[in-house]
Amino acid sequence: MTTRRQLIQGAAAAGLMGLGPLSAIAQARVESLRIIVGFPPGGTTDAFARRVADKLRGTFANTVIVDNKPGGGGMVGVTTVKGAPADGAHLLYTPASMFTIFPHSFSKLNYAVSDVAPVGLGHATDHAFAVGPAVPESVRNLKDFVEWAKANPGKASIANPGSGSMPHLLAGRLAMLANFQVTNVPFAGSGPAIPQVLGGQVAGMSSPLGDMAQHHKAGKARILATSGPERSPYVPEVATYREQGFGELVVREWFGFFAPAGTPEPVREAINSALRAAMAQQDVRDFVTPLAGHIEGGSVADHTRRLAADSDMGRRLVTALNFKADS
Repeated sequence: MTTRRQLIQGAAAAGLMGLGPLSAIAQARVESLRIIVGFPPGGTTDAFARRVADKLRGTFANTVIVDNKPGGGGMVGVTTVKGAPADGAHLLYTPASMFTIFPHSFSKLNYAVSDVAPVGLGHATDHAFAVGPAVPESVRNLKDFVEWAKANPGKASIANPGSGSMPHLLAGRLAMLANFQVTNVPFAGSGPAIPQVLGGQVAGMSSPLGDMAQHHKAGKARILATSGPERSPYVPEVATYREQGFGELVVREWFGFFAPAGTPEPVREAINSALRAAMAQQDVRDFVTPLAGHIEGGSVADHTRRLAADSDMGRRLVTALNFKADS
């Protein structure tokens, strides 16, 4: 009797027989697909994974399960996939920082980037640097903020959704480049930080754009900069870090699908095709609008290149700040 592993190996050897995307998806189809998320149910990462899972159910797999493995800031999810069979039936959906920042900021990790294989990009968002009522109304851009921070030592307290996160590193590097004193105020996620900024207990916040966009539009906060390569369509009036003289601070936070290392490339290509078809559907695209985000998509090669480029940026930020997450 031919086993599923033998079918996978045969498909890989044949390159899925040169089939087109739809035939390749059918060839690599699994009975049950498990998408592992290293965070609790209800968060953005989990919710997006479930949207995509709904679209894969009945097309790529008869059964699609989103399996939450919270712990270690997402690291438990990574190690779960690390130990899973490389059979095309196991995926991880996770923020990029697991692989672009953590390997540089932790002295020891119980996984390596080589333990997983890129499959496809999911959704992404720019980061925002915003201030609340603790900062004078006259502060409208980064130049204004830097001048205010220098004139008011000790008052530039900046919240972030976690020490060692990309928003934390961006704010720290901004302070270093502009030569002003900043007080890092890490929280366990953006949720508890936002009221502190809006209430004036903390001067500002570096966070995913979606956390502050609605408050900016309502006049409760002011976004002074965004981190994308161009202005965000959600706040087009706000200049980017690069436009304001900080060209080093260009980054988009992306979330990606990964398979266990050793999953054959033709199988990953077939899964990528299925994922792209799922994410092209309007309700999936609409889901990221309140997050001020967008769908990245792209090929396995695109994901591989993005991973390498952003890992290099993560390394440079961590090195510049001499930051160690486990110190």
